[in-house]
Amino acid sequence: MTDTTVRIDGNALRLPGGVTVRFVRTLRLPGTGTHPLPPGLGEFPVRRVADHARAVPEEWRARGGVLLPVYPREAMWLGFDSAEPTALQVGAGTVCAVSGGPWNGRLSRDPQNYLVLPRQPWLDGIASGTGTVRQFVAALGELGGVRLQSFPLDGRALTRWRVEQRRRADTVRRSPFPAGGRGAAPPPRAPAPVAPVAAAVAGLGAGGILRQEVHPDDRPLRDWAGQPSGRVFAHLVTPRQWRRITGEEPPPSPVDRAAYTRAGLPWFDRYDQDDAEDTGPVTVPEDAEPAGDGGR
Repeated sequence: MTDTTVRIDGNALRLPGGVTVRFVRTLRLPGTGTHPLPPGLGEFPVRRVADHARAVPEEWRARGGVLLPVYPREAMWLGFDSAEPTALQVGAGTVCAVSGGPWNGRLSRDPQNYLVLPRQPWLDGIASGTGTVRQFVAALGELGGVRLQSFPLDGRALTRWRVEQRRRADTVRRSPFPAGGRGAAPPPRAPAPVAPVAAAVAGLGAGGILRQEVHPDDRPLRDWAGQPSGRVFAHLVTPRQWRRITGEEPPPSPVDRAAYTRAGLPWFDRYDQDDAEDTGPVTVPEDAEPAGDGGR
């Protein structure tokens, strides 16, 4: 199934409902201890699979989506924005990154297996416990990718939200107080419980532990549409595979030895092997479902 409602805008993916997803480069954090969120060091470039159909496996052509090059020294976090409330599912191979359990293409609340946008601005890894995630790292021996599915509010719930937004806008215009004062939103509640992280992750590895909350949904599940309005699969490839598929040189990564030194993090010799031998033909898990095309 090809979803032409997903498009590329620069290095960002645009999904229906004004949803924006960016793949952001960052440093790989140590596997011991619990760490604060790492910085963003630029965006990964993305290209349409459909534009390089002759150079990718048949499974990729059926699935569509986009591809991006990942160096061994890099980790990733995902940045989000949305013009309207959206439930966004994020998968790492066959694992739900939000709950840490198996991927399920339907929304569920026990545990919550989706993010609520725009309240959730980013996600750095796969759920590993209450208030922590394991960092998305390049697991290039198991090439796969990132699943994204967006669900809008259903018709009635969306109408109620739009009416409430207009009411709030009128209140702000009439208020004698500056924005962000007494009318500011309350602090986030404690995160919902999540399942333990799964042992095997296809495409993205589970790296160091980070402190990060996944905001719980305060709407009833019935407020969300039953079917996704947009979905896309982002395939991860090595720099060499990127050259072979696209004919382009991968852009230099700002994640280098100096960046690790400035952050006080260890640099390993394997990080220098940007063009290490590929692990063989690019493959896709057999149980993966076709997803949307990341077309322009």
